[in-house]
Amino acid sequence: MSIKTIRVPAGGGFEHVVLETSAPVEPKAGEIVVRLRASSLNYHDYLVVSGAWGPSEPRIPLSDGAGEVLAVGPGVGKFKPGDRVVSTFFPTWLDGEPEVEGFATVPGDGVDGFAREQVTLPATAFTHAPKGWSHAEAATLTTAGLTAWRALMVDGNLKPGETVLVQGSGGVSVFALQFAKLAGATVIATSSSDDKLARLEALGADHLINYRQDPQWGDTVRRLTGGRGVDHVIEVGGPATLEQSMTAARIGGHIALIGILSGLSAHLPLALALTRQLRLQGLIVGSRRQQQDMVRAIEATGMRPVVDRHFPLEAMVDAFRYEESGRHFGKICLDI
Repeated sequence: MSIKTIRVPAGGGFEHVVLETSAPVEPKAGEIVVRLRASSLNYHDYLVVSGAWGPSEPRIPLSDGAGEVLAVGPGVGKFKPGDRVVSTFFPTWLDGEPEVEGFATVPGDGVDGFAREQVTLPATAFTHAPKGWSHAEAATLTTAGLTAWRALMVDGNLKPGETVLVQGSGGVSVFALQFAKLAGATVIATSSSDDKLARLEALGADHLINYRQDPQWGDTVRRLTGGRGVDHVIEVGGPATLEQSMTAARIGGHIALIGILSGLSAHLPLALALTRQLRLQGLIVGSRRQQQDMVRAIEATGMRPVVDRHFPLEAMVDAFRYEESGRHFGKICLDI
């Protein structure tokens, strides 16, 4: 048997992506074999594959993977053949406080990822997928879903009645909107597209701001909240949006620093941070335990993710080009 596999060379580059085959690997003690059925794209994957943040050696890309268990190695008790599973972003961070730095252990970056038909990994590199979800839906959780969950539910300790600001309509922001509404929060959403704002409203957003028409949207957020500001900001824009996010937050508010869409270095308005006593919390996804908690919440509420479009695995570069265009709303998935 040969396994269809996509690989990018050291340094990355869309023009250098190759489709090849690899050999199956028998599971050792504590490992499972998973027939991968879907993945989903993230900005981090885009940076790796495009070459903007290329790998130091040839790499199988993609950090998200979902499928069914084919076989289990000795000592595996939590999974059995036929179980539907979804991968974890940090396979070695199982629980507790953050204990990983950077991306050395992340599939699709520091180690080989899920752009292939089959993989053999430690059982702890997966959790069960939500019951009733398709493989493509489950694949949206590894990075985007868990990032939003941790930002609001773990780091933010979101409570009913609080207010949340989400930016744009990418995977993390849409998940944050959905989780916030499930928790009974009020949501203010920004976008540069009135059509996308209408879709965010249909998902439950309470207030809408077109940031191209309203570049001082931080002040608008303050007005919408009676001068108080929001309790939580899902900050995905980076340097271009940080100051407005700080303006939008309440005194003592929580800003989840997630995205780098506009760069890696930002001017920090220190006086604003100090006088308003803001809590800026950087984060990269979350732990396996947090993913298990998220899956239980999803199963209890009947929530479903927003999948914009499907591509076959072989059209991965086309999928990234579509992501690059910014036309998507929610997640872009690959069917394997």
